[in-house]
Amino acid sequence: MTSRAMTLAGLFLLLLTPGTGGSQVPGTDGAGDHGGPHGLDGHGANATNKAFPVLSFDYKHVQMPFEISLWVLLASLMKLGFHLIPRLSSIVPESCLLIVVGLLVGGLIRVVGEDPPILGSQLFFLCLLPPIILDAGYFLPIRPFTENVGTILMFAVVGTLWNAFFVGGLLYGVCQLEGTHLGRVDLMACLLFGSIISAVDPVAVLAVFEEIHINELLHILVFGESLLNDAVTVVLYHLFEEFAAAGGVTIKDVFLGIVCFLVVALGGILVGAIYGVLAAFTSRFTSHTRVIEPLFVFLYSYMAYLSAEVFHLSGIMALIACGAVMRPYVEANISHKSHTTIKYFLKMWSSVSETLIFIFLGVSTVAGQHHWNWTFVICTVILCLVARVLGVVGLTFMINKFRIVKLTTKDQFIIAYGGLRGAIAFSLGYLLDKVHFPMRDMFLTAIITVIFFTVFVQGMTIRPLVDLLAVKKKQETKRSINEEIHTQFLDHLLTGIEDICGHYGHHHWKDKLNRFNKKYVKKCLIAGERSKEPQLIAFYHKMEMKQAIELVESGGGVKIPSAMPSTVSMQNIQPKKPTERALPQLSKSREEEIRKILRTNLQKTRQRLRSYNRHTLVADPYEDGWNDMFLKRRRVMELGKKISELNNYLTVPAPAPDSPTMARARLASEFQPLYIKPKSDSIPTIQVDLASPQSPDSVNMVDEFNKPSKPTEAEEEEGLMMKAPSSSADQKERKRDKEDGVEQQRLARCLSDPGPSAEDDEDEPFLP
Repeated sequence: MTSRAMTLAGLFLLLLTPGTGGSQVPGTDGAGDHGGPHGLDGHGANATNKAFPVLSFDYKHVQMPFEISLWVLLASLMKLGFHLIPRLSSIVPESCLLIVVGLLVGGLIRVVGEDPPILGSQLFFLCLLPPIILDAGYFLPIRPFTENVGTILMFAVVGTLWNAFFVGGLLYGVCQLEGTHLGRVDLMACLLFGSIISAVDPVAVLAVFEEIHINELLHILVFGESLLNDAVTVVLYHLFEEFAAAGGVTIKDVFLGIVCFLVVALGGILVGAIYGVLAAFTSRFTSHTRVIEPLFVFLYSYMAYLSAEVFHLSGIMALIACGAVMRPYVEANISHKSHTTIKYFLKMWSSVSETLIFIFLGVSTVAGQHHWNWTFVICTVILCLVARVLGVVGLTFMINKFRIVKLTTKDQFIIAYGGLRGAIAFSLGYLLDKVHFPMRDMFLTAIITVIFFTVFVQGMTIRPLVDLLAVKKKQETKRSINEEIHTQFLDHLLTGIEDICGHYGHHHWKDKLNRFNKKYVKKCLIAGERSKEPQLIAFYHKMEMKQAIELVESGGGVKIPSAMPSTVSMQNIQPKKPTERALPQLSKSREEEIRKILRTNLQKTRQRLRSYNRHTLVADPYEDGWNDMFLKRRRVMELGKKISELNNYLTVPAPAPDSPTMARARLASEFQPLYIKPKSDSIPTIQVDLASPQSPDSVNMVDEFNKPSKPTEAEEEEGLMMKAPSSSADQKERKRDKEDGVEQQRLARCLSDPGPSAEDDEDEPFLP
């Protein structure tokens, strides 16, 4: 019994041992190689003895995951070592160093006698590229992107088309020259190569621009262009590939190509938005299972990318749309720990993918087959630079006509100099079929040369050029509640101005979208009361959470910096003594003087109005009446001014109105709308009787200064009349009335006055 038990135990151990699959029962043919420790079966038959395999080696069983882990470990160690040497990182960009490491690793593999791995298109597009694009789309600064989306689209669409046709067309002309030995390269192949090499690479741009800390405007312009030109690149690539296989192009094909571009771009955005809404809706129900919240973000994003690739849509635009759509709703539903997990996992994943991409570029350079042609390679590098500069300068000239903040010459130089190429161009070139494109190896060699030139030469020199040109850099400042309040206030103000002017600008549509989002979308995608929470309150809670975390990380005993947005919720952790505000002491006389000034100068409101809301603004029924009244009052004032000007017209040069000669020598019956106050009561006046103007008796010395400035009601009704000079009793009576304060103001002209004739104002209409 003991021998049989030991035999069964030995058989069980042999079956579980790696590399011993296919073991046979002792006693059969070949069983001697896998016998038990005693070499006996249950019947006591003889068997060949063999030692128990304590250690076995089977590398093929774990080759793939082991090599992947080894590459990731190598990339992480290289990244760690790079940042441990600050002097090296300040001179050489990280991407350059990683490519050099890849070249060294590829050379070592080649020396050993093995074939180095090549960066395959499937590995690049399905495994390495999505994490980088998801990280860029999820943390995309929405406000700068939307404010500059027109400029970004011009550079991404028109600029990419210009580069593709300019480079491809001129390269075809170079290939047709004698002595270049490039006669086999046709027009479609050159245009296809131009579409591949013309696209700015987002991975290379991120790697370089994040190190130089360029200002937000230039960063979003170049990086946004590298993200959105994917649709143009995909359409041109497939279009010219089909044309090269078909051998001809028709007008219908061109029209279908334009439609294909719209379908690829808009289709990718639509797919990404749908998956973003699904991710936000799913996160609404994860309050009881917080552990899997980050998983939904990653899975829905990757599904959006794969779904777009299934229909040959733009997977990059699908990932950007998915990340940008889901983020505000997902962050409102998930916990703070899940938010931290998403943030750091995306950063880690994208950093490792970026490192692997540059290392594999170096390894693939050593492993690939190259066909060097000096003419083609040098012309490609020169034409790429010339096309980029001409495209940026020409497009900026047109864009600045519509921009409020103009792009300066320095900005244009940085945009043109920052057009880096990367692994996307290499992967697209690697996908070319040698049957239809026999010069594929030459294309790959030229692509790698352009990548190395842009990454090494332009990437290494852009930092000193930015410092030399004194280009504005990004300022690391924390947002505050004050900044958020003023930002929302300016948005609301500009939207109201656009509504009043009748101009439907981007502020108008942004406000419409925000109202629709607040009224419908938030209620469906955000759980609980947070769907009704104002944006300012949500931002306040976020700032409070950051402040609490920083306080805990600092040890709890450190004072809160004054730059923090608020300290209301921190009072229990770190109480502060209330400081009394010192008020200035004012004397009673000074206080009474201030009250008098305020009482006499401040305008009292006519009525209490409701708070202004441009969406519920009701028309005032009395507004037209007030406008008419103000218009009539202004016209009467203008009429008085014109009458005063008419009275100054004289047939002879007149002296000054205050001179004794002019002083009150006027006809008694003449209508005078304005009366000049005399400086002295001793100046006589001359009054002529209109009945006999030639008679000397009609000229009387009358003191007109004591005449009432306002005629009586009877005089107003009778109009202008010829009267005899008034007696001294009447003059005294009028003077007494004036002293008693019975004088009233009167308009310059009565309604009975017909006003100026039509001939005087034929150029300017009067009282229409």
